[in-house]
Amino acid sequence: MMNNFKTLIRTLYFLLLFGTPFTVLSQEKPLSKAKTDDFWNHVQLGGGFGLGIGNDFTNITIAPSAIYNFNEYFALGTGLQYSYLKQKRYYSSNVIGGSIIGLFNPIDEVQLSIEVEEVNVSNTYEDLGGSLKTNFWNTGLYLGAGYRSGNATIGARYNLLFDKNKDIYGEAFMPFVRVYF
Repeated sequence: MMNNFKTLIRTLYFLLLFGTPFTVLSQEKPLSKAKTDDFWNHVQLGGGFGLGIGNDFTNITIAPSAIYNFNEYFALGTGLQYSYLKQKRYYSSNVIGGSIIGLFNPIDEVQLSIEVEEVNVSNTYEDLGGSLKTNFWNTGLYLGAGYRSGNATIGARYNLLFDKNKDIYGEAFMPFVRVYF
């Protein structure tokens, strides 16, 4: 019985390979070079850089970001952020985190946004008696609106989760400038 089964399998194998034409179909097509290049045509890079230096004061911020434009109305993106702030003999802070942003352009000149930001804050307060260290996570949920001209948008955003006792920013309302290339 086992020999009959082996003979049947060999015969079917031989017929499939040499005796009958067959075609293998797949629903997944490899993306052509034009399709993969098209992805990068929808990506814009941008971000922010801030530098403030004064008498015993330093503030440096680096915030690269990227968005993907689904069409002329909607875009979705992500960003990273690092900030260093120091007031000599009083205060220092390191802030690091990221964000996800959604953009809606109902008309060319108007941009609406929603953004979720999560950052880790590490503060050190110094005085004559020693130092106090704090470390916490801060979450922001921002709704924003701005005037858009070309690649730049100027506007304001409001943090719906603002808590003056736990937030790293002084106010819930903040102006912004966005530039994407």
